[in-house]
Amino acid sequence: MSKILVTGGAGFIGSTLVDRLISLEHEVVVIDDLSSGRRDYVNPSAKLYEVDITSEKIAEIFEQEKFDFVYHLAAQIDVRRSVSDPEFDNRVNVLGGLNILENCRASKVKKIIMASTGGAIYGEAEEIPTTENSPTYPVSPYGIHKLTLEKYLNYYYQVYGLNYTVLRFANVYGPRQFKGGEAGVIAIFIANAVQGISSQQFGDGLQTRDFVYVDDVVRALILSLEIDCRSEINIGSGIETTLLDVRRAIEAALEEKMLIEEKPAKDGEQRRSCLSYARAQAVLNWEPEINLIEGVGRTIAWAKGQTR
Repeated sequence: MSKILVTGGAGFIGSTLVDRLISLEHEVVVIDDLSSGRRDYVNPSAKLYEVDITSEKIAEIFEQEKFDFVYHLAAQIDVRRSVSDPEFDNRVNVLGGLNILENCRASKVKKIIMASTGGAIYGEAEEIPTTENSPTYPVSPYGIHKLTLEKYLNYYYQVYGLNYTVLRFANVYGPRQFKGGEAGVIAIFIANAVQGISSQQFGDGLQTRDFVYVDDVVRALILSLEIDCRSEINIGSGIETTLLDVRRAIEAALEEKMLIEEKPAKDGEQRRSCLSYARAQAVLNWEPEINLIEGVGRTIAWAKGQTR
C-alpha cells in the first residue's frame, strides 16, 4: 500500500481515480479547491484538503502527509476560458503545476503522473491519428500551458531526478462529468437532452474529436503507477468522431431527437483531433475497451439518475 496524492480528486476523472485507488487499498489524499469538483464525489475513505494548487499551504500539506506518489489532475480545463483569460490559465496550469512539482522535489516523491491533453496539445495535426512524436503547435493557451508543464516535468527529472510519466488524454467523458463543472460536449449534450432542453452546437458539427470513456482513462492512470517511462503517452480511442456522430449516438440511446441551436464556430478551437494509442499499447499494455455507443448509454443512465 502506498500513500498517494490526487490533485483535482473531487473532479470527474480525479474522483473516479480516487475510488479505484482506494479499492486497491492505497491511502489517498485529495487536494481540490472545489471550483469545478464536488465534495460529494470524494470517497469518504479519502482525506480532502480544500486548497487551491497555487496556495502556499500546499507545502504544509506535503510536509505533513509525506506522499509516495502524486497524480496531478487539478487544472483550469476550459479551452474557451483559456482563450478569453490566458493569464488565469497560466496561473493555474503553469504556476500551480510548478507549485506541485517543487513540493514533489522537496519531499522526495517517488513519482508524479501528470494528466495532460492530447486533444489540445498538437494543434491542427497533419498526422491523424496523431502520435506522440508529432509536432506540438497548440492553438489555445490551455494547450500551450499544458505543454509548458510537460517541459518542466522533464526539467525536474533531468536536474533533480524526479520520476514522471505524462498521459495525454483525448476528450474524456462519462459519469460525474456535469454541466457547469468539467463539462465536455458529451456531458452538456446529454444533460440537456435528458432534461428536454436545447443544446448549442458551435460550428457545422463536422469538427472531429477523439472521445475516450473515463473508466478506460482511469485504468491507464493506474497502470502508469509502476511503469518506468519518462515520456508522453496518448490515451484515446484512435477514432475520429464528429459532433454529428455524437448527436446520433445520444439520439439512438434516448430514442428521440435532440434540440439543437446552431452557433458560429469559436476562436481557438481546432478542426480535427484524434490520437494514436500505439505507445499506450506498447508501454502500458493498454487499449480502450468502452466504445462510444456503450459509453454514451452508461453516461445517459447516470445523468437520468441525477435528475430524479
